[in-house]
Amino acid sequence: MRPIRAACLGTATALVTLLACAPGAAAAATDIDSAHDKGKHRVITLVGRLIQQTRFPVDPAGPAQGDRTVFRSDLYDQDDVDKVGETNGTCTTTRAIDGGAEVCVVTYTLPGRGQISVQGMVFGHLDAGPPPSFDNGITGGTGEFDRARGSVHADTIETGKRRFTIDLYL
Repeated sequence: MRPIRAACLGTATALVTLLACAPGAAAAATDIDSAHDKGKHRVITLVGRLIQQTRFPVDPAGPAQGDRTVFRSDLYDQDDVDKVGETNGTCTTTRAIDGGAEVCVVTYTLPGRGQISVQGMVFGHLDAGPPPSFDNGITGGTGEFDRARGSVHADTIETGKRRFTIDLYL
């Protein structure tokens, strides 16, 4: 492993020092912005049907911080006719009071096209009634979604069925 130059460590004054010592850091930020400017924006609407869901409670007596849910859904086109892929993910409860909160990591797989990785918070999952809508950030992808950024908005259509609006920048 190559040693880090002392000049870059400095006195750890701030992020500015770190960026100045990391070649290409400023260019990477520009590349993300330029994707928005170059019109590489797409919106993909899909319908997800929950196929399998397993909960792993920390405390069998009720919701608790650390509870995990693992799930899989089939994805259909926006008209809910043709199957186009699937989602697989996990959610971990971070707050078990006031409606609850959980952090989720999900992968949308569209065979022949690639994968989109998403993560973020879902609030109110413990409230009575239909599951809440939520927005999560796109953290990356593969295939035609390589270097993907943007967000996914999820709305509940009915029990076990959600509409995903993927607002995608490449």
